[in-house]
Amino acid sequence: MDVAIVGATGDVGRAICGQLIERGELGPTSRLQLVGRPGGSSGDAVHGLRVDLIDAHDEHAPHIDVATRPEDVVADVIVMTAGRTLPTGTGQPIDRDKLAEDNRRVFEQYADALAAHGSGHEVVIVVSNPVELAVEVFARRLGRHRVIGMGAWLDTLRFRREIANTLGIRRHRVGGFVAGQHGDRMVPLWSTVRLRGLDPDERAEIVDRLRGDRTLASFASEVRAAKERISEAPDISAAFAAVDAYPPDVQAVIRPYLTHQSGAKTAHGTANATVDLVRTVLDGRDIVVAGQVLLDGEIELGGNPWHGVIGVPVAVGPDGWSQVMLDDLAPDESRALWEVAQSINESLVAWGGGAR
Repeated sequence: MDVAIVGATGDVGRAICGQLIERGELGPTSRLQLVGRPGGSSGDAVHGLRVDLIDAHDEHAPHIDVATRPEDVVADVIVMTAGRTLPTGTGQPIDRDKLAEDNRRVFEQYADALAAHGSGHEVVIVVSNPVELAVEVFARRLGRHRVIGMGAWLDTLRFRREIANTLGIRRHRVGGFVAGQHGDRMVPLWSTVRLRGLDPDERAEIVDRLRGDRTLASFASEVRAAKERISEAPDISAAFAAVDAYPPDVQAVIRPYLTHQSGAKTAHGTANATVDLVRTVLDGRDIVVAGQVLLDGEIELGGNPWHGVIGVPVAVGPDGWSQVMLDDLAPDESRALWEVAQSINESLVAWGGGAR
């Protein structure tokens, strides 16, 4: 199987390349294509990155080649990491409208090229932001089942980690999903949380203890209040320490936010979640993960079939995602997901796309 990384020389792209090889997802008979933009610094840097990866992993590296034109991108799985990224550093504003305006052109360029020159079977995993916009652009051109945004899976892994950390266990013992929009508007699905080794009654008791009497009706306001409070911390170390006082779902939003505010980036966590999805597609079996996908009435929100991009649990295999794996939600989860879905569609329309 072949994998192409569009935007391979960025922080996340480099981390994905390294993890794919280090974790053995691509063996010596596979191919890794490094894609840079023509006429820019990345178009030169991909050649150096190729040599660096071979230097580091020659004993078990896949065949590595380079592409600098969108029409030359060829692979079974294409990971889209290109485009502008969210700013880092304290006080840096996040203007998603400007980010969408700039990155939409990049998304369209590669989506159009794949539609014209691709095999018709590629699976696209979207990392670039806004992830919902990128999913919409690629899905409209390539077919919606072949496009998956990794934002909901990254949020899911963060949610599971915070639960595990609170309980003093490892993340692999925690199940459960996050739906909705990547980032602040994620919808933690507490009803899906499972703890390996515990029966349903024990699980319910622990979940009730972790949540208290909170519902998702207050989740967005809790996140806003937490951001305001930690902004008053005397330094970044104190701010990170203050996050531990919040429930796991709020922590899952605030901790990565603080990481950006610290001037660092979330490249390794993002790469880990992305490589998980790549492995899922390459595995050959349908596996349930969470991802942003373009729905066409597969679920009901607000009493009606929903059409638009939204993060949900889906079954993913070698041909992309096949079905939504969303059981009956708690009333507050259903309401929150409906509100977020409406917000996403409104944003996509404003950015020049959206449900049709």
